[in-house]
Amino acid sequence: MKNYILTQQVAEKKLRRMAYQILENNSGEEQLILAGIEENGSGVARTIQRLLTEITDGRLTTRLISITLDKRNPGPVTLSETLDFNGQVIIVIDDVASSGKTLLYAMKPFLDYHPRKIESLVLVERTHKTFPIQPDYTGLSLSTTLQEHIYVEVDGDVVKGAWLE
Repeated sequence: MKNYILTQQVAEKKLRRMAYQILENNSGEEQLILAGIEENGSGVARTIQRLLTEITDGRLTTRLISITLDKRNPGPVTLSETLDFNGQVIIVIDDVASSGKTLLYAMKPFLDYHPRKIESLVLVERTHKTFPIQPDYTGLSLSTTLQEHIYVEVDGDVVKGAWLE
């Protein structure tokens, strides 16, 4: 029995709201780089890309890349492709922000450049982080115990739901 905190329908509404917030906070930008953290963060990033394309009728260019790192023991961080990130707006995307550690390490490759702005987006944020990360876009902020774990189910670019265990 899963204790759902987000159904597929509610997750879609929250993701759509965050897509509108991205547009509001980045008005005038011609391109955004969406950097999804593998695995589920990339699925959330694909959903955000789809929603941004729908909302803007394709007038906004989005570039989707993926970030790979060991979430339990971050070390080397690899990108699916290396671009010139100078002057770009980058949004680092993951499914859940627990301690903030993964988001912090995921930003590391972009610091070799001079991006115009780096923002972060998570579907679910746990409020007891141990690293100085506050996501710019959050679908749901939740206070949990340290023993509880949040799972997000993603299938392609569809977020099926999130539950607490």
